[in-house]
Amino acid sequence: MKRLSLRLAAAGLLGLGLLAAAPVTAAEQVPPPRASWSFSGMFGLYDRAQLQRGFQVYKEVCAACHGIGLVSFRNLSQPGGPGFTDPQAAAIAADWLHKVREIGDDGQPAERTPRLADRIPGPFANVKAAEAAHGGKAPPDLSLMAKARSYERGFPWFVFDIFTMYQEQGADYLKAFLTGYEEGHETPPGTNYNKYYPGNFVSMPNVLQDGQVAYTDGTPQTARQYASDVTAFLMWTAEPHLEARKRIGFQVLAFLLLLFFLVYFTKKKVWSRLEGHA
Repeated sequence: MKRLSLRLAAAGLLGLGLLAAAPVTAAEQVPPPRASWSFSGMFGLYDRAQLQRGFQVYKEVCAACHGIGLVSFRNLSQPGGPGFTDPQAAAIAADWLHKVREIGDDGQPAERTPRLADRIPGPFANVKAAEAAHGGKAPPDLSLMAKARSYERGFPWFVFDIFTMYQEQGADYLKAFLTGYEEGHETPPGTNYNKYYPGNFVSMPNVLQDGQVAYTDGTPQTARQYASDVTAFLMWTAEPHLEARKRIGFQVLAFLLLLFFLVYFTKKKVWSRLEGHA
């Protein structure tokens, strides 16, 4: 019995020693702060000027590594989008950073200038090329990123989100991620510290700096503003029919409310006659 106690004590001391020697890796992930968005809520709409600024940030900063392969140039001028005209969208396509890659009439790989009907081409010909350029990890496509990323608010906050119809957790996370880089932390080689990223260590560097993108409408040219604008644009790429969905949803609710009153008063009238004959 005494020998067993000594063994347990030795194991406990060994465990404490291992815990003391274990290196500290990453801090606990900080929940992203809730941001204010023009498109949140039942009656929320996209800010056209913000979408155009966000597209500018994507083009000048993000498009060097990330694609938005589910979006076509013509979508930029369609209702519910950034509000470009057809000539403007065609000019954007003709002057795009990357060419459309396809198989030519001779069966060989070829490139051509994008047209209005083309999907917006990304910076790499395929996933293998993207992996080779980034150390084996391809940068993700951003078309659906605002819906693919989110965070848990926990109880009871998610209950409030249900009743307030708040569905912008993905947008909150993206903005927080883009502004969450911090210096002064020890990180593994090839990584950067981001307080909002799960695990805190991310290979993507801090790409947004004050004064990096020149706005022409007088909007502040800060990294935080760039993050808000490009996040709004990526929310649109993930849900281009948001405004139509909300408009139809409101119309359906109004119809159901009208139908409820019609059925209620019809029932009252029918049963009042039956009660009179009883």
